[in-house]
Amino acid sequence: MKLGVYTAILHDKPLREALEVIASLGLSGAEINAGGFLPTPHLPVRDLLSGELTPRQYLSTFDGTGVSIAGLNCNGNPLHPDPEVGSEDADDLRNAIRVAGLLGVDRVVTMSGLPQAHRGGQWPAWHVNTWDSGYLDSLDYQWDDVAVPFWTEIDALARENGVKVAIEMHPQNLVFNPPTMKRLVEKTGATHVGAEMDPSHLFWQGIDPVAAIEWLGPLVFHAAAKDTRINDNCKIYGVLDDRFTRIPLEQNPTGLGGRHVVNKWPEDSAWDFVAVGQGHDTRFWARFLQALEAVDPDMWVNIEHEDVAFGPLEGLKVAAETLKTANSASVG
Repeated sequence: MKLGVYTAILHDKPLREALEVIASLGLSGAEINAGGFLPTPHLPVRDLLSGELTPRQYLSTFDGTGVSIAGLNCNGNPLHPDPEVGSEDADDLRNAIRVAGLLGVDRVVTMSGLPQAHRGGQWPAWHVNTWDSGYLDSLDYQWDDVAVPFWTEIDALARENGVKVAIEMHPQNLVFNPPTMKRLVEKTGATHVGAEMDPSHLFWQGIDPVAAIEWLGPLVFHAAAKDTRINDNCKIYGVLDDRFTRIPLEQNPTGLGGRHVVNKWPEDSAWDFVAVGQGHDTRFWARFLQALEAVDPDMWVNIEHEDVAFGPLEGLKVAAETLKTANSASVG
């Protein structure tokens, strides 16, 4: 498999320096942020779309590094009812697809998004245990009135630009597990929308990522390498742990668009994102890579580092060594 890094963890460095870090880890791909929740210091989207910067000029930064673009990332909520979030994230996704086409990049990673519960609502609503018929009524609205028209449009735009859009199955989104991923494709008749296989969000849901890959098959377009550790506290708090707290604005919490910001993770958490290998051993990651290889041996698998116990470079080194060892085992 082809191994790389999602460069959000390296946003403090110029693009060329970030590419040199990736190469020093023995990896060969850079997944570049193109909008959504995070800024785009490694990709001048507007300049490329306007023609002020040519694709060749931009791509010259990669020359001689041994690193190529392993996809663009535009994670956000394009279905959010707040126009300062949803409309902007939707436009970012459209522009990411167009820029990918200009650069000859054939994968854009994003999230499905989550709308309000009903027409006129102001907040996204995530219905995951629909025992009350009203929740199914709300899901019908969210899927048929909001998500299907939007994703039908995105599928057509992706097809026009020679790009496949890979959706991260993420909580607080309509698509958060393999069945909802398949539902989106079936409801839209999509040919250019599929899954980004990020195992981290599947682990805490009790889903086996390898079984999920085998079940989705060719709908898996792209992959992330991100691990999760289930803590002893999960025995009490469960995986749906709601003990998040607000981060004071003067501490500059990460923005999510408009007035929305990230909350503070529980200190005694039920589960945590950890560096690859710290939640599941090399044997798991070898099985994971083998399953992906059976779908597409040319698929990119990019490290996403969110383990606060390690610094950025330290965590990337831990993840890279685990993945390279697993990749050798899967090839053997």
